[in-house]
Amino acid sequence: MAQADTDGVTDKRPLSPHLTVYKPMLTMMMSIAHRVSGVALYLGAFLLALYLLGLAFGPAAFGAVSWIANGFIGHVIVLGFSWALFHHLLGGVRHALWDRGLYMDPKGRELLAQATLGGGIVLTLLTWILSTLAN
Repeated sequence: MAQADTDGVTDKRPLSPHLTVYKPMLTMMMSIAHRVSGVALYLGAFLLALYLLGLAFGPAAFGAVSWIANGFIGHVIVLGFSWALFHHLLGGVRHALWDRGLYMDPKGRELLAQATLGGGIVLTLLTWILSTLAN
């Protein structure tokens, strides 16, 4: 049977910090975005598999998935997938640098977080601009 706390020890123990205690920082947001982009890559890979299945099942099925993929919604999904791909890639590079003990100081962490954010956006825009010019 549990004993009652008679000496007030429980009241003196520190509480674990909660999300309301932490001030949002760019490195924290990039860590969350890295996880979100990982989930987005799984969903994008699933949609790519559906697209390839449509190709395998013949012209009627491919026509259906092509219609969706070539529409506005399809372009938004592919845009989001390409951003998730680049963001997750750069986040992995950031973590690889940290694994080697590089850029662990506050300025270095902030620099890598900014590079991850900006690099993902720039690489996505470059990819879409170059693919538009190629067509």
